[in-house]
Amino acid sequence: MLIAEDLLLLALDDERGTLASSWVQQALGGAILTELAMTGSVQVIPKSGLTPAKAAVVPGRRPDDQVLAAAYDSLAAKPLAAKIAVTNLGKGLHEALAARLCDRNILKRRDEKILGLFPRTTWPAADSTHENAVRGQLVDVLVHGATPDERTGPLIALLSSIDLAHKVVDTRAVGAGTVKKRAKQIARGDWAAKGVKDAMDEVLAVMTTVMVATTVAATG
Repeated sequence: MLIAEDLLLLALDDERGTLASSWVQQALGGAILTELAMTGSVQVIPKSGLTPAKAAVVPGRRPDDQVLAAAYDSLAAKPLAAKIAVTNLGKGLHEALAARLCDRNILKRRDEKILGLFPRTTWPAADSTHENAVRGQLVDVLVHGATPDERTGPLIALLSSIDLAHKVVDTRAVGAGTVKKRAKQIARGDWAAKGVKDAMDEVLAVMTTVMVATTVAATG
């Protein structure tokens, strides 16, 4: 399972099959870029002067996973600024990952029409076994204070970036505010190797920019 797939499962309402946040697309792109960095397939070259950070593939390190390989090929064909890569890699990824999870009988596809006119596809849960296991890992870190590993660290950071970390675990033991604070601390932490941290920092910077711009537009 990809980190992006775990993120999608947590962001989907199990019964309605709809997304809990309008920012999930960018977060999924960020998850893919982060995982490419984790596998050594992509290097994020930090910003230098006026030159923005860039996502560049590492020759000969094309991943086996189909989704990661497609992202690798895309970046190999056209190296991009990291912030653009996050957005581009997230386009259409929600549906592609959901369909893949459907093939594994983790989600189920539901085609419907709103008001009998407007078509919509939703992805309710079919088997929540894996998702519940992931939630359990997040509870250990966010509620009980366990140290995040190379998968829970970026997952929590991404969830925090779209304000979902406190919504995907039971916060009654410590309170939602404490969980949100813990998630933000993890996002800023040093749980990752430098190459992955560089990628994660760029992803979180993009997410902050996207959320601020969206909020300003909505209130304007």
